[in-house]
Amino acid sequence: MDLKKVLMVMLVSVFAVFLFAYQGQAATERGFDDKEIRVGQWGPQTGPAAPWGSVARGSKLVFDIVNEEGGIAGRKIKYFIRDDQYNPSQTVAGVRELVERHGIFAFVGGVGTAPCQSVMGYLLENKIIWISPCSGASAFYKPFNPYLWNMWPTYENDASIIAKFAIEKKKFKKIAMFYQNDDYGLNALDSVKYRLSKNKMELVAAIPVEPTERDLSSQVQKLKASGAEAVIGFVSPTQAAIALRTAASVGFKTQWMHSYNLSDYALMNKITDGLWAKEGVITGAFTQEPYADNAPTKKYIEAMKRLAPTERWGIFYMAGVVVAEPLVYALKKVGKNLSTEAVKNELNKITDFQGVGPKVTWRADYHMSGKELQIWQCDPKGEIIVLQQWTKNEISRD
Repeated sequence: MDLKKVLMVMLVSVFAVFLFAYQGQAATERGFDDKEIRVGQWGPQTGPAAPWGSVARGSKLVFDIVNEEGGIAGRKIKYFIRDDQYNPSQTVAGVRELVERHGIFAFVGGVGTAPCQSVMGYLLENKIIWISPCSGASAFYKPFNPYLWNMWPTYENDASIIAKFAIEKKKFKKIAMFYQNDDYGLNALDSVKYRLSKNKMELVAAIPVEPTERDLSSQVQKLKASGAEAVIGFVSPTQAAIALRTAASVGFKTQWMHSYNLSDYALMNKITDGLWAKEGVITGAFTQEPYADNAPTKKYIEAMKRLAPTERWGIFYMAGVVVAEPLVYALKKVGKNLSTEAVKNELNKITDFQGVGPKVTWRADYHMSGKELQIWQCDPKGEIIVLQQWTKNEISRD
């Protein structure tokens, strides 16, 4: 074989090696091409937790703004929402369909502890970026997941800070718990018990509810019989509304205190026919107030009027903005040289990032949320009263 042929064979071999390597790399990357980046979210657009469905639609606003501004390095964001009705089996079906049929680069949000748990292993196995399940359950930060970044404060911190406020500021002696019978409620129950034990107190009642229950008369009667001065609730919006109406119908007067998941007062006041304001419900809160006087909030509200005129700006819709913002930040930092690892690396360098949500700092081995919360109360006009400014859980075990 002459020298020319030898060189030709070598060049072909080298080209084949590079082509194989390129194809191998491309095969491991999903969810984008030169024109688009595919992002997904699930959330209950219908069913018992439908009021939380606006979270997924809030994320759409962020991506619509990005696309309106020309996309990111020539790519538009193609966004998919799947209605899982707050049913984990439907979450699994919807997420698998999005990943295996459409190819999804990243997920943001996702409402519900049980629905999010149902797909966590699948997303990790497929190394798909997931920015913050809309849950503060411990399952999402223990054990550490390198492809999941949390923005929701833990339910341990939420519940503990609420219980501390009830004990120290409101001076309640008889406190009961009304909780969803899954990790959402159980994490909170454990935290409230721990807080009370530090004050040599016990719950006067701990009443569970299943996510699909609608007749809550038995639970409310038990809470009433306990003589509770305050009830700390970790349930869905619909069940909180049913419990409040049922309590009013049987003459049960207590101070209702709920998770930050129910801090959209305008919505809760509407679905309780004004009882949320009349009863002066208290909640935790981990975002700024919906109409805070700052540039990002004003930008989103103006964009919503233009791009999503049928939506209402409130805490739940704003929560969708909160989980989408870090992904857009990381995508812009990466630019044209997009890959899962590149975005992952940018997320792992985020320091004191804050959009309209809580301030977060992440590292390669630390994907926790912020630990500070406020305490709000719904006033008689359905508006927010800030009862307690940003407070850290001083007995946190996370």
